[in-house]
Amino acid sequence: MIYLDHAATSWPKPREVINAMAELMEQAGGNPGRAGHRLSIEAGRIVYDVREILAEFFNVSNPLRVIFTANATYAINLCLYGILRPGDHVIASSMEHNAVMRPLRDLESKGVNLSIVPCGQDGSIDPDSVAQAMRPSTRIVAITHASNVTGTILPVAEIANAAHKSGALLLVDAAQSAGVLPIDVQAMNIDFLAFTGHKGLLGPQGTGGLVIGNRVNIKDMEPLWRGGTGSRSEFEVQPDDLPDKFESGTVNSPGIAGLGAGIRHLMKRGIESIRAQEMELTRQLVDGIMGLDGVSVYGPADLARRTSIVSFTAAGRRVSEIGLRLDEEFGILSRVGLHCAPAAHRTIGTFPEGTVRLALGLHTTKEEITSVIDSIKKILH
Repeated sequence: MIYLDHAATSWPKPREVINAMAELMEQAGGNPGRAGHRLSIEAGRIVYDVREILAEFFNVSNPLRVIFTANATYAINLCLYGILRPGDHVIASSMEHNAVMRPLRDLESKGVNLSIVPCGQDGSIDPDSVAQAMRPSTRIVAITHASNVTGTILPVAEIANAAHKSGALLLVDAAQSAGVLPIDVQAMNIDFLAFTGHKGLLGPQGTGGLVIGNRVNIKDMEPLWRGGTGSRSEFEVQPDDLPDKFESGTVNSPGIAGLGAGIRHLMKRGIESIRAQEMELTRQLVDGIMGLDGVSVYGPADLARRTSIVSFTAAGRRVSEIGLRLDEEFGILSRVGLHCAPAAHRTIGTFPEGTVRLALGLHTTKEEITSVIDSIKKILH
């Protein structure tokens, strides 16, 4: 089996991730922050250690501004519904995933003004077009760091400058970039970083978070839900302290322990080293299929402007047929269709059928890519 669906979730997970989760449940299975006994204290220590690891990994000055969530989607919703009010203006790109588009469309129906800045057919965006879309009422610019359809990397730092000049905040959807590309929240002037744990960060599903930058006044931000936090239990109103204001209920401590192990694994290997390896394989794959009769490959030709995601179509062939045959005849696991990003597919011209997406990962080999190219040739022959 050749697994090329890392954009959906990374697999297999490093052994350290599995061991960390099992060790917490076996040796520190108390409810973190909910008691004073040794099991609760140890679980709380592990959770806070991972908060500190994430702060180091993303260069966040205060670990308490790293909020744990179940995934990037929840983190995005926490930001958008927490900040935006009727009459506010928000900007997004035409390459956004439905994790951004669906809450924005709902907020639009409730009185928030929405502008979608069109991207190029390769998924790229001109920061000047974002600047031109700004209004005095713009509160947030929501942008994906890397497209889950084409792998296109958007210029986050330049867009941040455009947003801040107009007094707006920047929300970055890092579902496809966290653990894949270096992210420095302070250097890139990111106000909100929504990340998931189970993709590039190599952690388990059900983990993720929202980094809240120093520019954000948390008093202006409402929580999505309220409840027990293990702190200020004498009060029946939600505490204003971080991270408690946005972390009601018991956190996924086994998952968080696994996420911490995944990040340690990445830090030991080095993101730049992993990216260089993945880009070499991406070039091999793109070069191997671009010349095939009727094949169109989407996204930037310049590998420096994309991640290791390769989306393609073949004239006269349904993407569903190609994906099924890759799986059943050759044991190659891909993803076909719209990838929960219809706006992106409209942008690149592949709506409504979508594309075949091959997403490389940490364990992909040169031999596997050679086999994938040969298999696509056989299918299209």
